[in-house]
Amino acid sequence: MIYADNAASTAMSETACKVMMKYLNECYANPSSLHRAGCDAAKVLFEARQTIAECICARPREIFFTSGGSESDNQAVLSAAAAGRRSGKMHIISTAVEHHAVLNTLEKLAGEGFDVQLLEVDQNGSVSPQQVEKAIREDTCLVSVMYANNEIGTVMPVREIGAVCRRKGVLFHTDAVQAAGHIPINVIDDNIDMLSISAHKFHGPKGTGVLYARKGVMLESLINGGAQERGKRAGTENVPAIAAMAAALKECCDEMQNSTQYVCALRDKLISGISAIAQSTLNGDLKKRLPGSVSFCFEGIEGESLLLLLDKQGICASSGSACTSGSLEPSHVLLAIGRSRSLAKSSLRLSLSRYNTPQQADQIIKAVTQAVMQLRTSDC
Repeated sequence: MIYADNAASTAMSETACKVMMKYLNECYANPSSLHRAGCDAAKVLFEARQTIAECICARPREIFFTSGGSESDNQAVLSAAAAGRRSGKMHIISTAVEHHAVLNTLEKLAGEGFDVQLLEVDQNGSVSPQQVEKAIREDTCLVSVMYANNEIGTVMPVREIGAVCRRKGVLFHTDAVQAAGHIPINVIDDNIDMLSISAHKFHGPKGTGVLYARKGVMLESLINGGAQERGKRAGTENVPAIAAMAAALKECCDEMQNSTQYVCALRDKLISGISAIAQSTLNGDLKKRLPGSVSFCFEGIEGESLLLLLDKQGICASSGSACTSGSLEPSHVLLAIGRSRSLAKSSLRLSLSRYNTPQQADQIIKAVTQAVMQLRTSDC
């Protein structure tokens, strides 16, 4: 099997697995308990918080553990909206290519009276700092722009957008689920107020994530109960999974320079090989893109059929976001960058990791080429 769907989920690293198994066996106490075992669990939790904070240049008290990216996105957006409502600011700016965890939350807020403005993106799927600055109003309470797109891999000018928001006194949130562990993140230099990450995107376990909230940002609790996470996220923390997430993120950050060089070479090899297919179109920015992200559309075929043929050859890929798989609608991201509905339905997303090989890249190119030709011939 060739696994090329890492944007949907990654394999847990050996390091993360060892850490998780260690604490599943040795650290099962409740970290809120006052006995020695509970204190030991609380220490593991604190060390994980420190590690994650260091990876993104934050402070430990600015790290809140969640169940993953969707919860983190929801809490960030809803917290900013609640603060905005209290101060009479009901305008929110985002983009047309955000993950549905953000878009659906914004749709809910629009139904509650908020004025939600989704900025259009260019042909590469990016928005400019100038667009954001022009859109900000006196009643803007939040700007939410993803760090990197989950479908086409385009990396946004987050630092510059954050600088605009900081200068204008508007909260800035970024969904960094696809970026964390793959490209450098510095919440201070990037002028970020809130940031979402999810462990299973960087070789950690599913079901755990982080919301970074800069000191002074008021968070609304989505889950009521105990006083965990300083009262902002009730529920006993999953210590083994959180420890594994911290280990996975640290490993990715420590190895990022070498890993990026390796994965980018594989990505470029795929782009070059697949571009040779007639009537193929690369989606996303050619240079400002995630190391392992490749997205194409092919004239005259159905993406679902292409995925089935690739699966028969042992290649795991996707047509776009895993969160919308099964939907008959074309990708909102591809429509936003100007693809027609028919072309958008012919998309293929390949996402690589450090566990892929050059030989696998060659096999993917050959399989995609043959599958596209087969589908076009069968449709004639």
